[in-house]
Amino acid sequence: MNAYPIRPADPAIRHLTSRQIANLIVELRAEGREFGLLWPSAQPGGTVLNGQVLVSFGNVPASTLINLLALVREFRLYR
Repeated sequence: MNAYPIRPADPAIRHLTSRQIANLIVELRAEGREFGLLWPSAQPGGTVLNGQVLVSFGNVPASTLINLLALVREFRLYR
């Protein structure tokens, strides 16, 4: 597991498509439900900022979604 969060401008996530981000949202909903992480209105954003697709739950970068999912997974491993 990566010990450091992904930064919003990380080139590794610039290639993510809206469909891939939608899949990450579904995964976060499934894994985060136990912890109350529910965003029924979250969806891939129509906004692209500096080549990055934003997630529409406050227009956060996709890196925030990925980092949050990583935290949920890590918590499950160590509890």
